[in-house]
Amino acid sequence: MSRSKIDLHGILSNLPLFKELAHNEITDFVHATREIRAERGTVLFQKGDPATGLWVIVYGQVKLAFPSPSGAEKVLQIFGPGQSFGEAVMFLERPAPVYAEALVDSLILHLNKQAVFDALSQDPTFARRLLAGLSMRLHQLVHDVESYSLRSAAQRVIGYLLQCDHDETATEITITLPATKNVIASRLSLTPETLSRIFAQLTHEQLIDVNGRDITIRDVPKLRAYQ
Repeated sequence: MSRSKIDLHGILSNLPLFKELAHNEITDFVHATREIRAERGTVLFQKGDPATGLWVIVYGQVKLAFPSPSGAEKVLQIFGPGQSFGEAVMFLERPAPVYAEALVDSLILHLNKQAVFDALSQDPTFARRLLAGLSMRLHQLVHDVESYSLRSAAQRVIGYLLQCDHDETATEITITLPATKNVIASRLSLTPETLSRIFAQLTHEQLIDVNGRDITIRDVPKLRAYQ
């Protein structure tokens, strides 16, 4: 990847979390920001590492996961450009309960936690944005628990496909999975074999077409009604 100098001030000022901050406030963050160019497979922190700050993705993708005793992993979340992670353990000042790994070549910013704490005490808007992000993740966690407890494997897969970004008015759409099928399967608490079997069944029912990571939903209303 290119190692050219980046415009940290410009990048931070255009990220959703920082857009409404004053010029001098962003400058304070620039001084407390470390740039990380992570190649695919780079582990940003391990389970048990101390929480040192807030992480923001400029481009690329990062998964949060924890290993199982069998040596497999459970993917909890996948983050993309403009999203931040690590807030909860930073506030609690506890060791990380998961590890973070780059799924693709990524540019990630690490903001020192003291700079974040200073901004929270000075700017209510910044505090509200962080709280909103944490609240959305809590809502997603509740949704996940409900899904894993009450929905069949097929319903989980269909729900995941339908919640991917797309034109809500379209009846046929093509989406690109944000990660490999193994990662998506883990995110949905399924085995890769189960996910492949469900994709095959939905293809047989002429509801979807699968081409690598590209999934074409041939009839959105029909897929939504499929049980």
